[in-house]
Amino acid sequence: MADTHDSRSLSELVTGLVGDISGLFRKEISLARAEVSEKMSKAMTGVEALIAGVIFAIGAVGVLLAGLVAGLAAFLVARGFSEHAAESLSAVVVGVVIALIAWGMISKGLNALKGENLNLDRTTTSLRRDAQVLKERT
Repeated sequence: MADTHDSRSLSELVTGLVGDISGLFRKEISLARAEVSEKMSKAMTGVEALIAGVIFAIGAVGVLLAGLVAGLAAFLVARGFSEHAAESLSAVVVGVVIALIAWGMISKGLNALKGENLNLDRTTTSLRRDAQVLKERT
C-alpha cells in the first residue's frame, strides 16, 4: 500500500505522474512497433506462400498443355488405351495433382493472412493493464 504521508508537494507529484505517463506511452509505442514488425513478418510469410501457390496454379495450366500430359498419354497408349482416351485421362490426372498442390499452398497463405493472426495481442493487454494502473493511481 502507498505511503499516505508523502512529503512531496502537489506540483512534484503531478510532475512525477506526467513523467511516468510519458514514459509509459513511449514504452507502449515501442512495444506496438515491435509487435507490428513481428506481425508483418508473419504476414509476409503468408504472402510468400500465397505467391508460391499462385505460381503452382499457373504451372498447373502449363503442365496440362505440356510434355507431362503427352508423356503420360504415350504411356497409357502403350498399355492398350486408345489415343483419345489416354490423352484425356492424362490431362485429368496431371491437372488434379497440380491443382491440389496449388490449393494447399494458397490455403496456407490465406490462413497466415487472417485477421486474428495480425492482432496486437501483447500491446492490447499491456494497454489495458496500464489503464487499470492509471485508474488505481487517480
